[in-house]
Amino acid sequence: MTRRSYESTPARRVAFLGLGVMGHPMAAHLARAGHVVTVYNRSPAKAQAWVAQFGGRAQPTPRTAVQGAEFVFSCVGNDDDVLGITLGDDGAFAGMAAGAVLVDHTTSSATLARTLYANASQRGLGFIDAPVSGGQVGAQNGALSVMCGGEQAAFDAVRPLLLNYAKVCVRMGDSGAGQLTKMVNQICIAGLLQGLAEALAFGQQAGLDMERAVDLISQGAAQSWQLEQRAKTMLADQFDFGFAVDWMRKDLGLVLAEARRNGARLPVTALVDQFYADLQAAGDNRLDTSSLIKRLR
Repeated sequence: MTRRSYESTPARRVAFLGLGVMGHPMAAHLARAGHVVTVYNRSPAKAQAWVAQFGGRAQPTPRTAVQGAEFVFSCVGNDDDVLGITLGDDGAFAGMAAGAVLVDHTTSSATLARTLYANASQRGLGFIDAPVSGGQVGAQNGALSVMCGGEQAAFDAVRPLLLNYAKVCVRMGDSGAGQLTKMVNQICIAGLLQGLAEALAFGQQAGLDMERAVDLISQGAAQSWQLEQRAKTMLADQFDFGFAVDWMRKDLGLVLAEARRNGARLPVTALVDQFYADLQAAGDNRLDTSSLIKRLR
């Protein structure tokens, strides 16, 4: 994990729920910034291992983890997981004190964000939907982009803490706006990766020196993060890292469901989603999303 400078803010009592490939380093940045961190993970061994490395405490339930916390952060898998850690007798909302704010970094539906905001408001709690972009490397380096939805006051209160693992953090609007912005992000990535896969496969089929070609076109209008970070590994058939196909299909499912609700037309996104389904059917569920090129060979 990259050592970085942190926001100069008073130490806060915080909780972090979910210590997966994203949550683990994000929680670590909060601890290194001097905040008092209590963690919860569905697999208790992961929480204990995190505490052994970074300090703080581990608790057996979300409710006990958030007691006394001013700010609660969560990063889990999907809508059902978010519901599981927030609602119910052992959920975070049951243990949070009035005035505390929960920031959910899970990529989930805008509908869920609005539901949880309403539930939190009834309890005197703040809620921010705050999905992230930047992947595991961005989380480790403290260089994520955070897209937030919720009330301005809650966002202003938590923003200094978010900047301990984010390079940019923006409130996009009311509850759900963060999730909708993440959907825009995933639509862009899906189209870019399919275009990149086709370009690389075409160049190889044509007999070009594709490493030289990539170096050249990356200095022109074709330049993108995906081109710079993924082109050479795609050429080398290296996909055992990064954002998994399964995760992208989950995210695109959210996108397409939202499009059906709001009437947006997403023909390319729907097509790329089916290409990812092909990869899943071939057993490539855990490969990086750049593995789209495998379908073309």
